[in-house]
Amino acid sequence: MDLEFLQTVDPQILVGVAVAVVAIAIGAIFLFSSKKPRGVLDPENFRDFKLVKRTQLSHNVAKFTFALPTPTSVLGLPIGQHISCRGKDSQGEEVIKPYTPTTLDSDVGSFELVIKMYPQGRMSHHFREMRVGESLAVKGPKGRFRYQPGQVRAFGMLAGGSGITPMFQVARAILENPKDQTKVHLIYANVTHDDILLKEELEGLASRYPDSFKIYYVLNQVRCYTVYLSDPSVDMVAFVYGFS
Repeated sequence: MDLEFLQTVDPQILVGVAVAVVAIAIGAIFLFSSKKPRGVLDPENFRDFKLVKRTQLSHNVAKFTFALPTPTSVLGLPIGQHISCRGKDSQGEEVIKPYTPTTLDSDVGSFELVIKMYPQGRMSHHFREMRVGESLAVKGPKGRFRYQPGQVRAFGMLAGGSGITPMFQVARAILENPKDQTKVHLIYANVTHDDILLKEELEGLASRYPDSFKIYYVLNQVRCYTVYLSDPSVDMVAFVYGFS
């Protein structure tokens, strides 16, 4: 009966139905493939994320890598916003402090925090004592600012010390988006050369995007060196002063 019915149907109708089915299937595939993954952050409740790697960058700075629930999960943090982290200080009292990850949602499966740990910092104590395998309670997104590509023609940024992380987040998002032509100029101030955070990453951006990203370092203290040059064969002594 079904075969006889198909034989009586106009072939053009069958072709049209087949084309429609294929179009629907392609549309569904495109829709699901282009749909932005849902972030794992909860703006109302803290969620625990396990520390999977800790990299010491200097005597008081470390990079903490936290795993997301799956290898394809994204944090879901809009550009320009931050997260709240909860821990305990040296007295065992709860402390909550905002931080900006240096990773973007294009970095799936994990997120990173670059933390400068101050001797008397309450949250610094928590990070200083954290070990791989332990978890950090995180809530977010937080913040009023949310960057949109092409929002301005140029960004002038001024950062000091650990305040570089939100600037780095926005700058990286702008520069790595080929559709965003925004220029970024960053003035980054620190006490000494050794205090510069994310220096390798910042100079990597400057190298890859020389027409779009300019960075200027400002130091409160510089190392001055003197080179003493003398030639016994001639009556000459020279002093060369430099800074590093």
